[in-house]
Formats: sequence, structure tokens, C-alpha cells
Amino acid sequence: MICNARKFMAVVFALMPLLILSPVGAQTVPTSKQQINLSFSPIVKQTSPAVVNIFTKTIVKERAVPSLFNDPFFKRFFGKNLQGSERKRMGKSLGSGVIVRGNGLIVTNHHVIDKATEIQVVLADRREFSAELILSDEGTDLAILQIDTEGEELPTLELMDSDTIDVGDLVLAIGNPFGVGQTVTSGIVSALARTQVGVADFQFFVQTDAAINPGNSGGALVTMDGKLLGINTAIFSSSRNGGSVGIGFAIPANMVRTVIRSAEEGHELVRAWPGIVGQNLSSDLALGFGLSRPGGVVVSSVYPGGPADIAGVVAGDVILSVEGKEVINVESLRFRIATIPIGDKVQIELWRGRKSNAVIYTATPAPETPARNRREVRGSSPLAGSIIANLSPALAVEKELGSMWEGVIVTDVVRRSPAHQISLQPNDILVNLNDTPIKLVEDVELALGKNTPKWKIVIRRDGRQKTLEIKR
Repeated sequence: MICNARKFMAVVFALMPLLILSPVGAQTVPTSKQQINLSFSPIVKQTSPAVVNIFTKTIVKERAVPSLFNDPFFKRFFGKNLQGSERKRMGKSLGSGVIVRGNGLIVTNHHVIDKATEIQVVLADRREFSAELILSDEGTDLAILQIDTEGEELPTLELMDSDTIDVGDLVLAIGNPFGVGQTVTSGIVSALARTQVGVADFQFFVQTDAAINPGNSGGALVTMDGKLLGINTAIFSSSRNGGSVGIGFAIPANMVRTVIRSAEEGHELVRAWPGIVGQNLSSDLALGFGLSRPGGVVVSSVYPGGPADIAGVVAGDVILSVEGKEVINVESLRFRIATIPIGDKVQIELWRGRKSNAVIYTATPAPETPARNRREVRGSSPLAGSIIANLSPALAVEKELGSMWEGVIVTDVVRRSPAHQISLQPNDILVNLNDTPIKLVEDVELALGKNTPKWKIVIRRDGRQKTLEIKR
């Protein structure tokens, strides 16, 4: 064994000059003690002071059922009637955040602070601050907090252009996993533009194998030049305890930047809207359009007078890129459009008539036309207790209804009301009422004013029409 080891080392030393002089150039073995001692420590010292721990408190409501009634004998006879008394308890959760402005502006995940009644921020130097929620957006799973620094400038992380990152680049994840305190893990960018994660409406994540665990949410994914690449937000885990298996996801800095901009301008987050409905370009569709490979969005319909319509996009076009950045699928198109500041103009590359075309798109929010005119239906009709509103592109975006740009939507249903008893649900679209087409809230009111021995209600739910017939 000793002899074999000596032979192995002799081979290694013989090959070392070849490895060092390899034409690859960048791939060499360490040649000095200084190279062997290379460390991420300088980057950690530079970036970690800008990463904070976040602790929240929420009031959790639950029903207390006496233990006697938990017995199967009583459950058999009383079943769901065993409501018990309602009680409240204080729930606690933890996460991480990143200081992005020296005045104490902090970005974290929406799910970290969702429903919190109290938010506490702990800096890397162990100082504690109460935080105010400035903006929270479930669609991107991002939230902005503000702490009072009393004029002191805090360390910050600069946001990079997340479109300049490459698969294989080294990254560090900094956060507070499991509440043990600030922790740094290293890895690489494993993939880009992940769109099937399912933790936010705008899915376009950076994937990394740097260890991310519960509590890391809202923390920083930083590059080797000390800039913020993204906000760590989710992990894939095959275990029940939710531990890391080397697949973590971060919201790209370019999306984070749009949320910060809205918070600093002091208004609600308003995103640019594509104004189209489309589908992913599959291999079969690509062949039919004369394209060599799949990837892109086939436009199936365009909202009249919307930004895409004004730009000259028509049904049948294939959207290939936005401002030179490839559009892979519908999710990537939504992301690209949503990160454009309102009012900015960008070039969209289209495939039309088996050749490339370009149009200029102006970033515009989804219109709130017609006005919602939200109201509760009263009286004795089967719709009594439903809260209805006029659909518009803005409300359709809010409710994730795709191309459902017009009509009347049920936004809520009062419990134990007639509408609740006929199983009407939020997001149901009223299509027809007693053979009267429903376009606006006023149409519902007119139809309800007619005396009729029975009701015929046609609704659209999850893309399918359903007819309800109720006798008086």
C-alpha cells in the first residue's frame, strides 16, 4: 500500500506542470500556500453585515374542543357539530432579510411577514429594531420593511443585473436557517429561469445548490463581487423536516428592484401588463411555424386597445424575445414585461409569416375599465349574500383569470347566505341570469328585479360553464 501511494504521488508531481500549463488556462491546481488558503472570508465580511434576522409574531385563531369530545364515541354522534370555543394564541416565525438602503430599507419574503402583528429585525451586530411594513406583494413573494436608524447609515447590498449571471458561477447564501443565527453556505448557480416552482405568481427563479433551509427565506444570494443576485425564497425538499437537498430558489434581483422602486415612490406595486393571452411554443408548433426549435409564446388573443395591440402584436405572432432577452415560455414573458418600469419602451422580437419582425412595446399597467362597482347582492334571490364586481383586465390580473377580461365576477360569498347555500364560490363568473346575458353589475340588478317562479343561473368556473336551476 505504501509503495502504491508513493507511485501515485510520483505520477501527480510528474503531471503537475502539464496541469498548470494546460491550454484551458483557468483550471489549474494550487501552486502555493497562498492559493491553498484562498477563502470566501473577504466577501462574507463585506456582505454579511447587510443581512438581517427577522422574527415575527402572529395571532392564530383555533377552536378548543374538550378532550372528552375527542372520543370516537362522541364524534360518531356529534361529528362536525363539535365546534368548541374559539381561542387565540401567539404564533412565532423567523426568516431573513437584506438591507438595500442605508436608511434602513429592508427586503424580505412576503411569506415571512404575512399576517404578522409584530416584526422584529436583528442586525448582524445583534442590535434589535421594530420594523414597519411598507409594501408586501404576494404575487412576487416580496415585502419591504423600514426600520428607524435615527440617521445612522447601515451597510447595504447593491443589486446586480441578474440577467448577467451564468450557470456555474459561484454564489453564497446568507441567512438564518432554523433560527441558529447568521449562516453562510456556498455553491454555484445551478440553473436559470426556473418557471415551475409554484411559490409565487411571477415564476422566474435562480436555482442554486448552496444550502438553503427554513429560516433562510428572505436572505441574500450574493455573487463573488459582493452584489445581491437574488432573495432566497424556496427549497425543494424530499424529506418531511424540510431540509435542504441542494435545490434552492431565489427571486432575481431584477424583480426585486421593481418592488423596491414602488416602495420608495410610495405607491402600490403596479406592474406592466402584456395585454395578450398566449401559449408555450412546443416542438410540434415550432415545426408548423417554421422555427427550428421550441421556445417562445404563441399569441392566441390580444386585448383591444391594450399595449400589445398598440404595439402591433396580432394573434398568431410568436414572441421570441423582449429587449434582446429570450422568452422561453409564458412565465418568462410575464417576468420580462413585469420588470419594465411603467412608461418605458422596449423592443419585442416577433416571428410572423416565417420571418422575424420587431415592434416597440410601451410598458403599461392593466386598465381598470370598467370600474369594479363592487357591491353585495341583497334580497331573497339565490344570489343574495354574494359580493360581485365588474371584471376588467386589472381585476383579471389580480385574480389570475387569464383572458377573462369582461363580465361580472363573484369576489366573495357571505357564509350561510342563499348564495352560499347554492354553492356559489369566489371567482365564479356570472354568464347568464334567467336567459339574460350578464356583462355588467347593472345587468345583474335588472335581472334580479324581475319576478320569476324559478332561477336559471349560468356561471363559468375554472374554465367550464355550469348551470344552476333553483325554484322559489
